[in-house]
Parts: sequence; C-alpha cells; structure tokens
Amino acid sequence: MNYRIVYTPIVIQDVIDLVTSRNAGAITTFIGTVREITGNKKTVWLSYEAYEPMAIKKLEEIGLEIKEKWQEAKVAIFHRVGELEITDIAVVIAVSTPHRNDAYEANRYAIERIKEIVPIWKKEHWEDGEEWIGDQKQTKAYPSGKPEGVDVNE
Repeated sequence: MNYRIVYTPIVIQDVIDLVTSRNAGAITTFIGTVREITGNKKTVWLSYEAYEPMAIKKLEEIGLEIKEKWQEAKVAIFHRVGELEITDIAVVIAVSTPHRNDAYEANRYAIERIKEIVPIWKKEHWEDGEEWIGDQKQTKAYPSGKPEGVDVNE
C-alpha cells in the first residue's frame, strides 16, 4: 500500500522502496519535519490527527493526479499522526520517474495537494499554551480539534 497514515516513526527507506523501479532515472523525496520555531512562537511538540479513511482516499487521489500528469511516475506517501517531537518526521513523499525534472515537479505537486485536500490537522503545543491550527494551509480553524461533523474514529 503506497498511501498510509501511520502512528509510528516513518522509515524513509520503506517509502523509497515502494517507488524504486528499473525504469526510474530519478527518485525524489520530500521529508517534512516538526520545526521548533513557527512565527514568533517556540513549539515544544505537535499532535497530528486525521480523518483516516478519507485521508487515505485523498492521498490515493493525489497519486492518481500525479500519474495523469507524469504518466511514468510511481508515488508513495506516508503521513504520521499522533504526538511528534521537534525534528520528528511528519510526512515522507517519494516519487520516481524516468527523468529528474518530472520527479521534482511531481513531488512538489504532492506536498501542495496534501495541504489543500487531505483531512489532517494539528495542535501546536508551545511553551506558553497550545492551539488547534486547523487545516494544513491554515485557512480554516478547528477550535474543537477537528472539522465540524467529522468523527475521527469512524
């Protein structure tokens, strides 16, 4: 399964192995990590949550979009949920294509689409408080910790 929501640390090589191909001249990876400083606040740790069934469907949708644009691309995306410490890996995207430029473009496309359509949200824990940030583009707030009407345990 190339598209996963995981609860344990992501092993980067496992993601790369899913896209390795004899026809690939390039494999690009994007590794998103938890940063310590956001704006003027010091993050201590993060909590990620997801509406898992829909998140996986949306990750698969992104993979299909990439294959439509870059026909020979192979894609794998793992996103971690739960409590993550500073420098922990939150997301890994691997894309292989015959040519490097396509791999770079497809990988960037993937992370931007994840932020646009995948129902994953986070709570930032700072030295002086905490807040549910909302969607990954930070265009919608989720003060209750999830989008209205979503049961994350479905």
